[in-house]
Amino acid sequence: MKKYAKAFLKSLTTALEYIIAALLAGGIIIMIVQVVGSFSHLTDISKYPNYEDLLTVCFNLIIGVEMIRMLYLHTPITVFEVLLFAIARQVIIDHSSPVNSLLGVIAIAILFATRKFLFVTFDEAEKTIFRANQKVRHVNRLIHVNIPYENDETLLDVITKKLKEEDTEIGTGACTYFSDFGLRVAKITDGKITRIEVIRSIH
Repeated sequence: MKKYAKAFLKSLTTALEYIIAALLAGGIIIMIVQVVGSFSHLTDISKYPNYEDLLTVCFNLIIGVEMIRMLYLHTPITVFEVLLFAIARQVIIDHSSPVNSLLGVIAIAILFATRKFLFVTFDEAEKTIFRANQKVRHVNRLIHVNIPYENDETLLDVITKKLKEEDTEIGTGACTYFSDFGLRVAKITDGKITRIEVIRSIH
């Protein structure tokens, strides 16, 4: 019972995230149309939008777009970008005091340092599952990776050879990593590897 409740809640929260993302996207599209429609007033600083209003709205829209990405991607980089744009908006638009601007710049520097030194390569990755008999040259072309291969080698050939070199037991979930991508055994049927996941770093 607990297992089914957990699965249901996971599906529900995922669905709600997508609904919120869709609503946010709809609102952003409407606001973009409104901003474009009001461009005729841009030269008149007494009317909306003047330059500062336009800058504020555009920053808000960018933050909204990054939040949509954060809702459906769930990667550290999307959280980083939302925070980066939110702090940059504060620094550029809010002219309250030099101290606040300095604190904002320091916060941005800390964010970049965190990304450089604390994020690992595969914190940010795209994962694509292929048939094990898929030719490596086709995979390289499809998702823009550089999996080393010889002649007409398949993903199965590459991952099997690499796992044997590393003396890793071949089974579901077994992984091998290269510099900016990895290969993982995604499915085994009747003792044979049938699906392989390519994990591509998007750093």
